[in-house]
Amino acid sequence: MSLPRLLVLTDRTQCRGSLTATVAAAVDAGARAVVLREKDLPLAERSRLAGQLQALLDPVGGVLVWAGAAGSAGRTAVHLSAADPLPAPRPGWLGRSCHSAAELTRARAEGVDHAFLSPVFLTTSKPGHGPALGLPGLAELVPHGPPVFALGGIGPDDVPGCLAAGAWGVAVMGGVMRDPASVRDHLAALAG
Repeated sequence: MSLPRLLVLTDRTQCRGSLTATVAAAVDAGARAVVLREKDLPLAERSRLAGQLQALLDPVGGVLVWAGAAGSAGRTAVHLSAADPLPAPRPGWLGRSCHSAAELTRARAEGVDHAFLSPVFLTTSKPGHGPALGLPGLAELVPHGPPVFALGGIGPDDVPGCLAAGAWGVAVMGGVMRDPASVRDHLAALAG
């Protein structure tokens, strides 16, 4: 499975319509990898939602990434929190959230395929989460881990700076959940 440059994270509380419709619009705009968060949902409901989102991604060769260790058994792609244990057996695509050099070093030692490094900037999606790393902090930490996706307050105009700081790509939640068409702008910035 090749690593995309843009990962879209779900948050149904920020959508103007349904989460499924928002993800469909993001896929129409070019998203090919979606991380299903929604960890507050009962596992059965979250699994049903995963099936609906995977059905949107299948026709375009996209991938659905399951967030968290709970319910991850048998999933093709999984993204773990900083504290989650490694799943056994290992999924084909495995990522981990990181916030420090130590967490990135651990992720690299575990052999994960990618890491989210956050928060790069302060974000309205997770107010109070920080302090923000900024681009200098991102550049300092990137070498410690596997390929890094910059996360936290990343708009299309921030993408070139994140890439220049060494990030492989960007992960976006709130901006895309509120405006799924913004995927086009993120992809254009990643390509430029």
